[in-house]
Amino acid sequence: MGKLDGKVAIVSGSGRGIGRACAIKLASEGARVVVNDLDAAPAQETLDAIRALGGQGVAVIGSVTENGFAERFVATAIDTWGGLDIIVNNAGFTWDSVIQKMSDEQFDAVLDVHLKAPFRILRAAIGYIRDASKRDAEAGREVFRKVVNVSSISGTHGNAGQTNYSTAKAGITGMTRTLAKEWGRYKVNVNAVAFGYIVTRMTQAVDQPGTTVDVGGRALPAGIPAQQVRMMEAGIPLGRGGTPEEAANAIYLLCTPEADYISGHILMATGGL
Repeated sequence: MGKLDGKVAIVSGSGRGIGRACAIKLASEGARVVVNDLDAAPAQETLDAIRALGGQGVAVIGSVTENGFAERFVATAIDTWGGLDIIVNNAGFTWDSVIQKMSDEQFDAVLDVHLKAPFRILRAAIGYIRDASKRDAEAGREVFRKVVNVSSISGTHGNAGQTNYSTAKAGITGMTRTLAKEWGRYKVNVNAVAFGYIVTRMTQAVDQPGTTVDVGGRALPAGIPAQQVRMMEAGIPLGRGGTPEEAANAIYLLCTPEADYISGHILMATGGL
């Protein structure tokens, strides 16, 4: 018996990194998961891992920034399994530069994926959530649903070279706290996790600059110079960056029944940084 048996979850950006680890963690605890990625191959890899555990999953391929994506994402959960209990807004990427060199496209692209896309997904979900909450109340049931938004210490403290990302992540904390107030009446716990240094393909140490990854047709810089990583890790009390699995565990905590009276909270998962 898992703590999330019978629950239905959607996790954006779950083909790789933190999102993948999160989807697998939720599935391991009994949730049925709608996986999402820009590309079919990594999404399928996550589905394969979920099914290897005996879990259930389906995929919605595409960018969270596309018009109509949010509605399709939410509808897939409801149409496939008849409900929606957990929403994890995780998809994102970084595209760094100091402000004087940052283009409008660069600023807008990062805000679109980290802030506007979660807004659209949550807006698309409210109709079902409102109706389900009403049915629960009429039946005398108190059923809690969960929203976990992914934020960052760049949003809580700022970070040089990340005007776009820091602004978006600060915005998601405001959205989290606002929806905690708006959706409390529907028995929805709305929280966020602000991560410190988590080691993923976008943040791994690299010896040579120039490494890129393809994100929606854009070749974006990936990796952090190894010397800079060593300096960051020296400032982390636990002595190292976190793994995607450790990051997923922080998200999972806020999806459990033990979190039914926690809402509007920003959980810092930073190794003490």
